[in-house]
Amino acid sequence: MTAPSLQPTRTLHPALSAFVRFVICGGGVGVASSGVLVLLHDRIPLAVANAVVTVVSTVIATELHSRVSFRSDRRGWGVHLQSGLTVAVSYAFTTGALLCLYAVRSEPSALVQQSVYLSASAIAGAGRFALLRVVVFGERKAGGPREASLSKVSVAMAA
Repeated sequence: MTAPSLQPTRTLHPALSAFVRFVICGGGVGVASSGVLVLLHDRIPLAVANAVVTVVSTVIATELHSRVSFRSDRRGWGVHLQSGLTVAVSYAFTTGALLCLYAVRSEPSALVQQSVYLSASAIAGAGRFALLRVVVFGERKAGGPREASLSKVSVAMAA
């Protein structure tokens, strides 16, 4: 009788795992937001509906990213404000990409428009992931960068 072979299990790098969770959470909220926007379209002006959906979906996505994507315990309006700023930067980036497209081509095809928009969204999303991971939900040191923690080794060396 032979013992079963033990194969080491491979786990994703923590940043890659967080990115996958980020895409799933953000994508899920994006799809749901799109559906809500369609439902609101006939009831209120599109610009108002889009503004409401953007604010609500950003709050929901920020909570999901905090709890699921980055597994952080950081909460509160400061986190939502920082996350909202990353959304604003992403919006400016994608809008800028489309404006550049229209400067180059006055009447691009729908395929070209979507290609530019989705490419810009992917780049903005990657940048947003990095900012959220490092700045918004990154681990904070209790006393700032100058506070050194005392370990048993450092205490023993000092004695």
